Amino acid sequence: MSLVYNEEQQQLDDSAREFLADRSPVSEQRRLRDEQQAEGFDAKLWQQMLEYGWGGIALPEAYGGLEFGFQGFAPVFEHIGRNMVASPLLTSIVLCASLVNDLGSEQQREEILTELIEGKRRLALAVQGQDRFRADNFDVQITDTKQGFVLDAQDLWVPDANHVDGLLVAGQLPSGDVALFIVDADTPGVAIEPLHLLDARNHARVSLTQVQVSAAERIGTGDIQAQLELAFDRATACVAAELMGATAAMFDMTIEYLKTRTQFGTTIGSFQALQHRAAWMLADVELARSALMAGFEALENESCSVEQRQQLVSLAKWKVGETAHKVSREAVQMHGGIGVTDELDLGFYLKRSRVAQILFGDSDYHCERYGKIAQQLSAEIE
Repeated sequence: MSLVYNEEQQQLDDSAREFLADRSPVSEQRRLRDEQQAEGFDAKLWQQMLEYGWGGIALPEAYGGLEFGFQGFAPVFEHIGRNMVASPLLTSIVLCASLVNDLGSEQQREEILTELIEGKRRLALAVQGQDRFRADNFDVQITDTKQGFVLDAQDLWVPDANHVDGLLVAGQLPSGDVALFIVDADTPGVAIEPLHLLDARNHARVSLTQVQVSAAERIGTGDIQAQLELAFDRATACVAAELMGATAAMFDMTIEYLKTRTQFGTTIGSFQALQHRAAWMLADVELARSALMAGFEALENESCSVEQRQQLVSLAKWKVGETAHKVSREAVQMHGGIGVTDELDLGFYLKRSRVAQILFGDSDYHCERYGKIAQQLSAEIE
């Protein structure tokens, strides 16, 4: 496993650092929150991100992509986390575009991928309700009809669904097979209601009531479940990278505060007890980064089995999530009461981190998944 970025990743790291620090500092995210923009992100910034090629990082060159692989998203999402950038990159590109690329027909890929990469269309993935995340759990019921299919679901939690152009909807057929459909947002029976969470981002409650779709709107056939689980693993790794960036930013803020805050005539960073706590935070941050890079590498390593990939991605999300929890808690304590107020950026990072920790599975889920796979592999060896 490599603990450093390859040349392509380093180029993306450099461009993302400079671009986001200049065009989208944390103050810009505060503005979006305070103005309560319906889309939840800056449309102009999103278009600029696409012009930089970020929408096509892992997609084929034939459709306008860069074909760098999903490892290319690691540095981009880390800087997204460092700057608290709101964008539909995770939902419209990492999830929806990858599913269309993996499962869609040639005609669907030519039509949809190009529009997603260029920003002419934005999609969100609708699969599950607001209960605990499970990759094999579907809250969308699908019924066969002579005209096509009918979709029904209530209270789906869908990130970035407000003002979206369409939804990718996954659910179970009466046979038990999983099917995936593309549904325009203005289709009769589709209801999208803003859902207000702690991080003030674009979240929505989606309901489908007797939504009729044709066979032409179906994306792929065969083992859809396996491709969905792969897409979830990709999204999980990207959320972990964003969380890694936010955690690193909170750590840096805390170290700077220890160097400048004075108490009893000296900087509090000179107190040995706080030095020890800072050292433990640094150790956890570096361990989390190692786990994260291993998870991204597993997404691209053809020698990795599905089980190994799932374990490494779960390890990354668990370790980064636990580190985020520890660093944010320590940061607030070291800053004192002001740490949880809106006056400091720290509180802003804290709120986003808590939501990111549960996206695509919290620590309990990923510990459980890792353990189950370990038991299965152990049983096979015996």
